[in-house]
Amino acid sequence: MKFFPHSGDSVIRTIGILVGGLGLGAALMYVLDPERGKRRRAIVRDKAVAGAHRAGERLSSRSRDVANRARGVASELKSLTRDEETSDRVLEERVRARLGRVVSRPAAIEVAAIAGTVVLSGAVVASEVDDLLSAARGVSGVEDVENRLEVYETPEEVEGRTVALQVGGDLPRNFDRWEPAEADS
Repeated sequence: MKFFPHSGDSVIRTIGILVGGLGLGAALMYVLDPERGKRRRAIVRDKAVAGAHRAGERLSSRSRDVANRARGVASELKSLTRDEETSDRVLEERVRARLGRVVSRPAAIEVAAIAGTVVLSGAVVASEVDDLLSAARGVSGVEDVENRLEVYETPEEVEGRTVALQVGGDLPRNFDRWEPAEADS
């Protein structure tokens, strides 16, 4: 290595090596200091151990995530090959499980299943109707979705309707008497 090079690139490299050497020397003085060096080395060691633990936890979490996703994909593929009838009760529970992800007031919606046809009734916000219907249609085992929802413009109106139903209970339970809702397609 030449300290007095002739090219400009070598000057930059030499200055970089000198600055790096000064930084390394300062770091060694900081860590190897006879008065406070022991404490500083302990802090560096503790931070290194904590970093290794965090990295191990992240790796473990990622590997569990990949394993769970692979298991889910395998289950989906397995379910595609099976052609079995799903009970109405199981169908209702599957649809109810999806409600909480797509509507703000899932308790205001009643779900009934009859031979693969899911009947949705109750109060819902207008902006959530399409998401609700597509989520119900996407449930495994659902053949058709019947829309008997009461559509309101704001969540407050839905909440008011839900409270009125809990107090008064004026919603009929016999679905055969209801007029079918018109689909907006």
